[in-house]
Amino acid sequence: MKQVSASLLLITIIILVASGFKKGNSPTAYSRCYFNKLDKFREQASALVALIQASDLQQPADVKSITSRLDATRRSMKQMDFWMRYLDPSRYKQINGPLPVEWETEVFEKFEKPYRKEGAGLTLAALYLQEDHIEKDSLQQLVQKAVDATATYQTDSVTRNLGTCSPFFLNNRLYLLNLAAIYTTGFECPDTSRIIPELRDMLKDVTEIYDAFNEGFAATPLTREYLALYTDAIEFVNKQPDQYSAFDHYLFIKNYINPLFRLNQQMIRAYKVVSKSFVDYTLNKTVNSIFSKAIYNGQNAKGIFLRVDDTTVLAEIEKVGKLLFYDPILSGNNQRSCASCHQPNGYFTDSVAATAIQFNGRDVLKRNTPSLINVVYNHLMMLDGKHISLQDQTKAVMTNPIEMGGTEKDILKKVLSCPDYKKVFKKLLAETPGETEITIDHITSAITLYYGKFSSYSAPFDDAINNVTPLAADAKKGFNLFMSKAQCATCHFVPQFNGVKPPYVGIEFEVLGVPQDTGYHKLSEDKGRYEVNPAVETLHAFRTGSLRNMQHTAPYMHNGIFKTMEQVIDFYDAGGGTGKGLTVPNQTLSADSLHLTPPEKKCLIEFMQTLNENIVFEKPPVTLPSSTITKVNTRKVGGIY
Repeated sequence: MKQVSASLLLITIIILVASGFKKGNSPTAYSRCYFNKLDKFREQASALVALIQASDLQQPADVKSITSRLDATRRSMKQMDFWMRYLDPSRYKQINGPLPVEWETEVFEKFEKPYRKEGAGLTLAALYLQEDHIEKDSLQQLVQKAVDATATYQTDSVTRNLGTCSPFFLNNRLYLLNLAAIYTTGFECPDTSRIIPELRDMLKDVTEIYDAFNEGFAATPLTREYLALYTDAIEFVNKQPDQYSAFDHYLFIKNYINPLFRLNQQMIRAYKVVSKSFVDYTLNKTVNSIFSKAIYNGQNAKGIFLRVDDTTVLAEIEKVGKLLFYDPILSGNNQRSCASCHQPNGYFTDSVAATAIQFNGRDVLKRNTPSLINVVYNHLMMLDGKHISLQDQTKAVMTNPIEMGGTEKDILKKVLSCPDYKKVFKKLLAETPGETEITIDHITSAITLYYGKFSSYSAPFDDAINNVTPLAADAKKGFNLFMSKAQCATCHFVPQFNGVKPPYVGIEFEVLGVPQDTGYHKLSEDKGRYEVNPAVETLHAFRTGSLRNMQHTAPYMHNGIFKTMEQVIDFYDAGGGTGKGLTVPNQTLSADSLHLTPPEKKCLIEFMQTLNENIVFEKPPVTLPSSTITKVNTRKVGGIY
């Protein structure tokens, strides 16, 4: 008996060590909570599949019964949502994917081509039940894929995350980010009447997860301060109306979710939490607010100067970058600079023309000039996502025959013909180990470092939601509309109000049905994302841009067709191109009218004006470096056109 007991003890120790359990931690309660909720969801989803199989979908009573069962299944799914999104976000889209087909355009497109991902699960099943003709096999398949996806959450590679504290706090961070950006907006809940009831249930369910975690991980618990504030958040939501358009999104985020995020970030640092998941690839654990500009990293503005941290050296790079930004020496005819189209007094965009003039000085480009402010918070550059880095984009513009018309060879030759440029770049060469000569990358990186710094400014809304200053009543109403009835937040996610949603590794491309003219006689012919990644779903799709500084970056849309914010809001209110009578088979924007009232539209604009950032712009350089090439010395600061 002693020998058997000793063997069992040894086996137990080996299992605990292999599972990553630390001395003093008892994960039994936490893991039991996880598996109980997983089993419940699996049972509910399997029962839903069986009900669909046994039903006659031509009978309203059967459809009603399935809808009721689907709601119950969503309820049990939301009990697992805390874990599923983080532990395997790809499988989660099989359980609750919002789109029938999605092209993955994550940060990892910097390393691999985008791939087609078919959605499935409960959100799509709910949408399918609203259609006039429902095929049993199709509906059953949507739910069966959700059942099948649960198997992933039982594998060792996933469940071993239950054995240490680190994944919990990273799970919790994503949960809080989604509370601010996803859960209250209707992004993946087609029945808006259920958004707030689902939120209440989820908040309560996560309390059980918190209790189980603290029981098992007494050495690294959620603090009393955190748990008390979370209880207050539940009480706040319980007192709110059921209708999500009447829910106070602003106070919910400002008074509860953002402070909870701060406390969770403090615990991540205090407990020395380490991530091994790509979900955390871009997130910054040093920030204490969701509305910190540094919450995630999208682009590396330093480029080839990545290793440089010395502020004096960085200032020197920025200085030469500014000169180059205004220097038409980068163009084929020495008459056009970056500032020709990205005008600093226009928030680094072309605030005059719908689309800028081409290199030939006669024709115009087909797309509106996007602002360079806040581009560092995009994973993919250009409106079609063509480029993966700021430096690639800069180089492409300089060498595009219809934009700046230069060549890498000539640009480098002309820049180095200026003694001042040559001297500084020779000095900076020492800051790029492994590089033996000055290249075009040194030039583009200096430029991106210069304009990248203008993305660090905050807006009045940031100050308000961070409890620095108050927010005007109409602006608050506008934000709550933005997050609900106006449906803006289903594409423009906090904190950057662009298409990058938590966990900030992916970016949205949307098909809106933008017209060629304001009379809506024709759909814009620009194929958008299709030109980079040809697919039915990507035709006329464009990257969702940031709404920050929107008041100063007119005209709007990819072709600059709208001149005012009012026109843009009217376009969305009408249901986009389809709502205006255009044929857009793959439009991702709802074609239904939002039924916004004139006062509501006014409040929306009031809110968006609080996103105007307090940017300190700089005056252009007075002169440009002289060149040993005589003809180059006739160039003007900022270019001629």
